[in-house]
Amino acid sequence: MSTASRPGTSSPVHLMLRLGLPRDPLATRNLGTFLVVTALTVLVTRALLAASGYPQLGGGGLHVAHVLWGGLLMALAFVLLLSFMGPVLRPFGAIVGGIGFGLFVDEVGKFVTSDNDYFYEPTAAIIYATVVALGLVAEALHGRRALDPREALAGAVDDAVAGVVGGFTGHARARAESRLEAAGDVAGAKETRALLRSVVDDHEELPDVVEAVSRGAVRVLHLLVRARFVPLLAVVLLVATATVSVMRGLLAWGDLGGLWWVAAGAVVSGLVGAAFAVVGLLQVRHDAVEGYRWFRRAVLVSLLVTQFFLFRLSEWDASWGLLVDLVVLGVVSAELEVLRRNRERSGRTDAAA
Repeated sequence: MSTASRPGTSSPVHLMLRLGLPRDPLATRNLGTFLVVTALTVLVTRALLAASGYPQLGGGGLHVAHVLWGGLLMALAFVLLLSFMGPVLRPFGAIVGGIGFGLFVDEVGKFVTSDNDYFYEPTAAIIYATVVALGLVAEALHGRRALDPREALAGAVDDAVAGVVGGFTGHARARAESRLEAAGDVAGAKETRALLRSVVDDHEELPDVVEAVSRGAVRVLHLLVRARFVPLLAVVLLVATATVSVMRGLLAWGDLGGLWWVAAGAVVSGLVGAAFAVVGLLQVRHDAVEGYRWFRRAVLVSLLVTQFFLFRLSEWDASWGLLVDLVVLGVVSAELEVLRRNRERSGRTDAAA
């Protein structure tokens, strides 16, 4: 946190804000979309190529690799995002860019081997590590520091950019006003409020696939956690996947030769994940929120570390493990949110009494 302050105020201004770089309030959602679409593109591409016998587009010594289509789609995403102001195109850009990057990174095996080997064994682990690394960068940018009031105000102004030319739907107006409320009384809030009030109403809601999918996923997860056995089942699956990871690493240890560290990584990270899950089971009886925090840490260890080693050992096992981890992470996060809300509601009730 920078110690410099904006003239006329005593609050410190973060370096990124001093550079004129406020974060988009929806950046986490859009970046998540980009990474999910990237992973899905790789899986779908590999499945389609395997089903069709790995055909080649071209002839006469030419081969139009799908890395080229990926580059074109990424370029298209850049052109769109650099051409238009406001938040409307960002979800679409995240989808197009994710497909493009998925097609690009799927062929990484060709570019790290001297014989252009698309089937290079560590390719899956390299792709997974790339997606995880990008996810960690996104977390470092958006998950470690709460949104500054000035950034909330910038988000409201960003919404207004689309509103002044196309009008506000009810949802868009509510979102902009919510960001303005989060901004409080920072400089410019009064003027922004007047700007939002001047925006005309628009009753035609443009489709937003990303928002529709994310809302649907949240509703499903919250519906699941109402059934009390589902969170418990998620924890059981978490412990089971950690056990499978340890066993898979132990069984492969002697067959890897110089790559014994891959098996060791799977075993150690699997044991750490299982230990976190056990700590969560012990904690959840006394403090449900803290217990589920440990469950979430266990899932993150599996996603960020264990799955990398499993992709090197067995792509098939790792793919199923990744799917289970993502579902468990969603259920655990949803339950944790419910528990936090209940605790906050209980705290407000006690304070009022």
